[in-house]
Amino acid sequence: MPFDPADLRKLPLLASASTESFAQLTRDAVLQRVSRRTALTVEGEVSAYLPILTEGSIALESGQGATLALLEAPATVMLASVVLDVSALVTAWAAPRSEVLLIPGEALRQAARTDPALAFAVSEELSGCYSGVVRALKNQRLRGTLERLANYLLTRHRRQDGATSLRLPSRKRVLASLLGMTPENLSRGFASLAPLGVEVDGPTVTLKRPGALMQLAGPDGAIDNHAAFDAAHPGQADRERRRVPAFELSVAKDIRP
Repeated sequence: MPFDPADLRKLPLLASASTESFAQLTRDAVLQRVSRRTALTVEGEVSAYLPILTEGSIALESGQGATLALLEAPATVMLASVVLDVSALVTAWAAPRSEVLLIPGEALRQAARTDPALAFAVSEELSGCYSGVVRALKNQRLRGTLERLANYLLTRHRRQDGATSLRLPSRKRVLASLLGMTPENLSRGFASLAPLGVEVDGPTVTLKRPGALMQLAGPDGAIDNHAAFDAAHPGQADRERRRVPAFELSVAKDIRP
């Protein structure tokens, strides 16, 4: 489908590319709408293109269908594998009504070698992803399931501009996998949060007392993007969100009580 170069210039990875690099990256790029369960990368296979999600969401799965992450637009998909020209570590499945820009991987690698601004944008993107992995690992290892669920809801609360009525971006089974929980534990977790003003109606969650939920969650700026970081590192979480604005990740498959 045709695309407007001005719209592509708004994507974080392409915003600072030189005119020459931008032309090189978009010359053979393809913008397309994809149907549900379209595989954008396949675990164990080298991808010829870097998918950039411009609309919708993508689920990253591995092994026997375990959901490891959800990406919401705008976001790059398996950038590290494309930069290194190696096999993808996960399979990326598109959600309905998603739109992706496919940039030839070789064009990206060549442009990054000669365009310092683009190379820095790539490093920023990868650094944001790395920070997200570290945060997720700490979240899994240092917290129980109820704290993880509470902080997840607060993250959605902040990303939706403080809205108290939140729409979950995935089915509850997928959310449970992301949080390292069983579906049964997730249901019990929501029930346990009810006294704190958390009401669940299908995919909609209402937070009637965000302050009370905050007290239980105990947000930590070194773990949560919705928490303020210390004064020595102002805006760190916000910079990470600009690179990976809606990145939900589970890096552990064990289930903690």
